[in-house]
Amino acid sequence: MVIEARDLTKRYGSRTAVDHLSFVVEPGVVTGFLGPNGSGKSTTMRLLLGLDRPDSGWATFDGKPYRSYPHPLEEVGALLDAGYVHPTRTGYSHLHALAASNRIGRKRIDEVLALVGMSDVARKRVGTYSLGMKQRLGIAAAMLGNPRTLLFDEPANGLDPEGVRWIREFLRHLAHEGRTVLVSSHQLAEMAQMADNLVVIGQGRLIQQGSVGEFVNRFSRLWVRVQSPQMAALSQLLGARGASLEFENPTTARVTGIGAAQVGEVAAANNIVLHQLADTSGSLEEAYLQVTQPTVEYRGQR
Repeated sequence: MVIEARDLTKRYGSRTAVDHLSFVVEPGVVTGFLGPNGSGKSTTMRLLLGLDRPDSGWATFDGKPYRSYPHPLEEVGALLDAGYVHPTRTGYSHLHALAASNRIGRKRIDEVLALVGMSDVARKRVGTYSLGMKQRLGIAAAMLGNPRTLLFDEPANGLDPEGVRWIREFLRHLAHEGRTVLVSSHQLAEMAQMADNLVVIGQGRLIQQGSVGEFVNRFSRLWVRVQSPQMAALSQLLGARGASLEFENPTTARVTGIGAAQVGEVAAANNIVLHQLADTSGSLEEAYLQVTQPTVEYRGQR
């Protein structure tokens, strides 16, 4: 199932949350949906699901709007807010209500509870659940109809390290089955391991869409990690050759503007001992921060 957004625009009063946004999400891969706080990611997901009505543009799943499907849980599963469950309901009763509304049998409820590891706590009230348990319940709800398409907004939020690894492997498994997976997250280290493609937005507009590798290669810097007990002397020599250094500690620096071979030659010519010298490709985090910097609305003081 292909997700397509075309010219989506949504305004709240004088503020434009989503601004003529267009992108396509293909099946068979995990697509990461990235952007700073306030960039319009959550609003876009609500527009995709018909929870908010766009001022212009449209969104479809295989050419049809979400609301046109008679049994939507069998087509699209979504987790946008794990806390949006009545606290006095049990996890089982919450899933039962959703299943009944889509003519899904009780056997499937037991299957999805086992899938997310919540069979033992299904009869407890949701108000007693930790944030991680609520996330798992939300994922179970998204999987109730065994849908072809999944939308997740921060699915790893509140999960412990084992849970984070589980959700990463689970989403990749779903994509390998041929499903369409769109996941929003601020955990860039996880996204680098999980996602195949990216949709990156800022201030409601599309910044970049493509593979993770293309994004990193285009927007991150290549640099050399150098470690030496004589780093002070080496830094002066490299600086004289036009290099820039960013120190990680007194003996280790990231060097840009000069290659590893040149660094090694400078060190050898000046009898400087090197403990480490390595070319390092850019990271998703570096590329993301570089490309979204002009669109960040909320900044803390340093």
